[in-house]
Amino acid sequence: MPKNRAVLIDQIIKQTMRICAFSSLFFLFLIFLFILIEGLPLFYRVGVGNIIAGFKWAPTKGAFGIFPMIVSSFLVTIGALILGAPLGLACAVYLAEYAGKKKKLFLKPALELLAGIPSVVYGFLGVIYIVPLIRTYCGGSGFSLLAAAIVLGVMILPTVISISYDALMSVPRTYREGSLAMGATKWQTTYRVVIPAASSGILASFILGMGRAIGETMAVIMVAGNALRIPGSILDPLRTLTSNIALELAYASGDHRLGLFSTGVVLLIIIMILNYLANFVIRQKVIK
Repeated sequence: MPKNRAVLIDQIIKQTMRICAFSSLFFLFLIFLFILIEGLPLFYRVGVGNIIAGFKWAPTKGAFGIFPMIVSSFLVTIGALILGAPLGLACAVYLAEYAGKKKKLFLKPALELLAGIPSVVYGFLGVIYIVPLIRTYCGGSGFSLLAAAIVLGVMILPTVISISYDALMSVPRTYREGSLAMGATKWQTTYRVVIPAASSGILASFILGMGRAIGETMAVIMVAGNALRIPGSILDPLRTLTSNIALELAYASGDHRLGLFSTGVVLLIIIMILNYLANFVIRQKVIK
């Protein structure tokens, strides 16, 4: 092949890859711009404080307060982390430090398959099994903060396990060998050397898990009860930001529709902040 032709082909491939890379940013920009255009007018007209700090959501009556839904979203996310983060980290530690090659070949793909299960299936299982158990043994209707936290805790496992596992595997082998050579046991080495060395990556997995949980819709709609108030206990029903958009967008019009887009603006900003924090934590680890 002539040299000039090879260089031309190389340049064409390079530019094609560049276009593909920047196209994802372009689509993200379009989505963000569309949501801002639709959602910001209501912020200007009603006021940021009246929307974000308002307690009453009644769009047909001019009330657009989403504060209870913001609090509910964070409560569900925190509950999911309390349940899912320790379990996910334990799975990652077992895979990285204790499982043999044959077990890894089976367990890691099996755990990652959890990410491919549709959220409606998690919600269905929650309605069939978790909600009745909560109703029987804890009281209430069963559709509650606790049910949503359990379902989301399972759903964030693939994210937490995968990223935590990669962080643990990136710890140099010399760290482990030095600890063992000084007389530490396998668990002492894991607990006092490996996990602290991988702490930034593990923390990033928790933050990304938060983003996954706070952005979930269908499963939360099915098990949370969708009550427009701040839950007083883990057995109370609630409604999250994503649930509010999904439940009402189909029939909303006028200011009601703009209110839902304003909810989307708040949700998008929260998720962007969480992803930025995760990337910041990972960069700090790389710098160190």
